[in-house]
Amino acid sequence: VQLQASGGGLVQAGDSLRLSCAASDRTFGSSGVGWFRQAPGKEREFVSAINWSGSSTYYADSVKGRFTISRDNAKNTVYLQMNSLKPVDTAVYSCAATVAGRMVGSTTVGSIYTYRYWGQGTQVTVSS
Repeated sequence: VQLQASGGGLVQAGDSLRLSCAASDRTFGSSGVGWFRQAPGKEREFVSAINWSGSSTYYADSVKGRFTISRDNAKNTVYLQMNSLKPVDTAVYSCAATVAGRMVGSTTVGSIYTYRYWGQGTQVTVSS
């Protein structure tokens, strides 16, 4: 499965962006998907995740209430709507998918080892 993240850019604080993670394989519809980000000089951190059906979503405390994850399995795409962006949100955002059929939950979504497939990152820069 190949993942393609897109939608990053340079915005001002308070603006919004929508990231997309498009997959090359229809089995993506049976995979949990996560978004992670990495800022310069910092470790990669979990941002958000969604289960295969979209019925369960998970967020890091730092983005809860501002970011919304969703998916359209007919389009093999997961979205991350980011509102009220802050300069601290500046990072490279990457999406990742589990193997098909793997269940995800609150104790596993934040671990990079939960995911088998990773896309390249998309840069999000938020200016103050």
